[in-house]
Amino acid sequence: MPPPLRSSYARTTSMNRVVTHKLIHAFDHCRARVDWFNSFRHLACSEIRAASLSGDCSFVNEISRFNFGLKEHHQVCVRGRALRSILAVCKVSREEAELVVDEVFDSCFHDHAPFTYRDYENRDRYYANL
Repeated sequence: MPPPLRSSYARTTSMNRVVTHKLIHAFDHCRARVDWFNSFRHLACSEIRAASLSGDCSFVNEISRFNFGLKEHHQVCVRGRALRSILAVCKVSREEAELVVDEVFDSCFHDHAPFTYRDYENRDRYYANL
């Protein structure tokens, strides 16, 4: 007997999120030649991007973790997940990890590659070309 639809959907969604997270790391490895073992900045940047772009900090996921806020909650979640990832894989103090995450956060959080976004200011031109 197949599993209930809801649990199957939840497993698929979770798997998609994990695979997307890992593919963002793979993209960073190829594009930026990330030095995973010697550069905390590289690791922090990739973790920030993966947490932000994979859906790790989506509203639904945050509600399921009983974490939600109204103002800049996505950024808070991304920062926290990146920090926990760094602390899990590196022998570094929490203060040093926080400093590294803070140093690279803005530039890495706003880097959406390989995903793109639609330029809503020029959307009429976009639809005219369909």
